[in-house]
Amino acid sequence: MSVRPVNRVIDAQKTMEGAGVELYRAFGFSEPEMADPFLLFDDFRNDDPAAYRAGFPWHPHRGIETITYVLAGTVEHGDSLGNQGELGAGDVQWMTAGSGILHQEMPKGDDQGRMHGFQLWANLPSELKMTAPRYQDVSSKEIPVIGDDDGTAIRVVCGDYKGISGPVEGVAAEPNYFDISIPPGKKKRFKVDTHRKAFAYIFEGSARFRDASEPMGVLTEKEYNGEELLLRDQSGNRSLILFGAGDEVVVEAGEQGVRFLLVSGAPIREPIAWHGPIVMNTQAELRQAISDLNTGNFIRSA
Repeated sequence: MSVRPVNRVIDAQKTMEGAGVELYRAFGFSEPEMADPFLLFDDFRNDDPAAYRAGFPWHPHRGIETITYVLAGTVEHGDSLGNQGELGAGDVQWMTAGSGILHQEMPKGDDQGRMHGFQLWANLPSELKMTAPRYQDVSSKEIPVIGDDDGTAIRVVCGDYKGISGPVEGVAAEPNYFDISIPPGKKKRFKVDTHRKAFAYIFEGSARFRDASEPMGVLTEKEYNGEELLLRDQSGNRSLILFGAGDEVVVEAGEQGVRFLLVSGAPIREPIAWHGPIVMNTQAELRQAISDLNTGNFIRSA
């Protein structure tokens, strides 16, 4: 077995999206080859309803898949095809935008005001860019949880872990999407096929990965003796770890344990023409998509 080295450790950056939702972006809208086949990863955890309740009103997507994973709170959604529903804690929605869809996502939070979750964008290969849109809405109870004797727990959202398959199927990137919790001080190994790109995203606690120092979180401003200082959150919270080639990931949990997403997928390695929520292969295709949107021809008949 060859252990994947750590290529980069990135702090998710605070940004604003939708109608005014405060979130943290780990990657997106630059270096699209970096995590191919994945394009964007957003962390929209917030305990202040004013920071998220404006939501993501009606907007288009074409040429990609969006994966929404809710940890706490609820998200109401609807689309131009007449689908509507609500995602709750632990639920997942895997949306294949394909040829085009208009939809909205409105975070509601829970009774404590918490709205925690993630959204990942996966690219579609050229032959599937204009495929028919579809949804896979998966409830929390459908997602298998595998427990190891040392207290480690793995939620298999998509893909396969030790012969146990997640409920999301038929996704172009052939992804593995695992939500992993490891107790303090425990060291674990996770197999990742050599042909896949892979990343980890820490959202609780801290951990040490092979060839990496302790991951550190975002810079925060603190006042000390009347001076504003920039300090790093030592917990590792909101750290993205990009791995190099190999066939396994090695991780050792820190003093508080760790919870992180481990995501991998088969690279598409195709040209990308990208404008906002529309991702095509050529500028001509991108111009056509924008023209379709402006002329009312964005949604294709079945």
